[in-house]
Amino acid sequence: MKKILIANRGEIALRIMRSAKEMGIKTVAVYSEADRASLHVLYADEAVCIGPAPSNQSYLIGEKIIEACKITGAEAIHPGYGFLSENAAFARLVKESGLILIGPTPEAMEIMGNKLSAKAAALKYQIPMVPGTEEAITDVEEAKRRALEVGFPILIKAAAGGGGKGMRVVEQPADFEEQMQLAVSEATSAFGDGSVFIERYVSSPRHIEIQVLGDTHGNIVHLFERECSIQRRHQKVIEEAPSSVLTPEIRAKMGKCAVDVARSVNYVGAGTVEFILDENLEFFFLEMNTRLQVEHPVTEMITGLDLVKEQIRIARGEKLAYTQDELRISGHAMELRVYAEDPANNFLPDIGVLQTYKTPKGNGVRVDDGFEQGMEIPIYYDPMIAKLITYGKDREEAIERMIRAIDEYQITGIQTTLGFGKFVMEHEAFRSGNFDTHFVAKYFSAGKLKTQQDDEALLAALMGAVFYKKQNSVARNLQQEKEVSKNNWRRNRLVK
Repeated sequence: MKKILIANRGEIALRIMRSAKEMGIKTVAVYSEADRASLHVLYADEAVCIGPAPSNQSYLIGEKIIEACKITGAEAIHPGYGFLSENAAFARLVKESGLILIGPTPEAMEIMGNKLSAKAAALKYQIPMVPGTEEAITDVEEAKRRALEVGFPILIKAAAGGGGKGMRVVEQPADFEEQMQLAVSEATSAFGDGSVFIERYVSSPRHIEIQVLGDTHGNIVHLFERECSIQRRHQKVIEEAPSSVLTPEIRAKMGKCAVDVARSVNYVGAGTVEFILDENLEFFFLEMNTRLQVEHPVTEMITGLDLVKEQIRIARGEKLAYTQDELRISGHAMELRVYAEDPANNFLPDIGVLQTYKTPKGNGVRVDDGFEQGMEIPIYYDPMIAKLITYGKDREEAIERMIRAIDEYQITGIQTTLGFGKFVMEHEAFRSGNFDTHFVAKYFSAGKLKTQQDDEALLAALMGAVFYKKQNSVARNLQQEKEVSKNNWRRNRLVK
């Protein structure tokens, strides 16, 4: 494998290219017309334009990706995350074209791409499941009857997707019909598949996921867990590894379950098995993501592994170089997704030019980004600017480093989630580890963020005033010293 095409953009494309470069592998970038001057295009050995700005005319057209491979002679494709990364039809197209997909098989993608078929596969290994239906339901009356059997509150979920789309919490039977129709409509619009299923609603859930790796020789290991409970709109904003609440015994059980889920589809490559953890620390299988996750850097920090390099080695047919018993957790890592969003305005996306863009530095700080000062945040794609990752010997040090790094991170021209990240890091519920996926609803408000920002602005103004006063004082003293020196010089000249 001498040349890889990265079928993605932004920070993840750059991150993959860097690992490939360290392995002596040449890289090919693909880009839309909106990304012509993007950093991943400039960094790659070669680059191919694949269409207009909208992703459905460029990054989502599999045939254009294959054609770019033929033009450049790339032997393999790394899809990153998002776009075509979990598209079984694309995975099959890559295989039929005689190319290598750095990812799982189309069959594994198909099974795990639907929550119901994923559940059916996992049940072969008696993986714990949230009580609910095991099949898609379209009849409202039948669905309501099943919901009564499960017990309210219940959760209606789209079978074919994620990210909170096609998901509705129903507190009482009277609201069921309306909420189910809304869930079906949203699922149809988002995924082209309106099938839904029902689960018991866990009122205080934590979102815990396990990273797995499987090679082509039947070896599968897990790389421990990530805590992903700080979310907005059912989408992650802050992740950490390891979780602050798992005991070694629960960690071992969850890890075994994750490996079994992967084994149920003969999984090859990097994947993530997601669980929900209730207030009694009981866990239940949610789904499996058949790709590299946004939050993979925290796992890299605590294990010392480069997951992209591992993906490439697996795709080349190499065996995993370690067993489960040889893997260890070292230290603690935090990740903040720096989005171009306004937390004070319900986290709505914000676009514009990065008038100021200066990243933090120092020990234990990593920034995965795809922008530079003066660049514009495009409206066509996900609004994530960067991933800010910190590492420490323990959780407290990782948190304190994150606060320091947020303070050093300078971004003007757009609103970002940096202020929200600092709010979380300083909040007692987060620092104590006593939080769940409802953190934003329970503790965060625009007013609290504004108060924090006002306090910081006041402190900055006071420090500026003190600095100005000190500078003036220093300047006056220097001037006086010069006058004294000048007078002494004149007097000395006269004496002589």
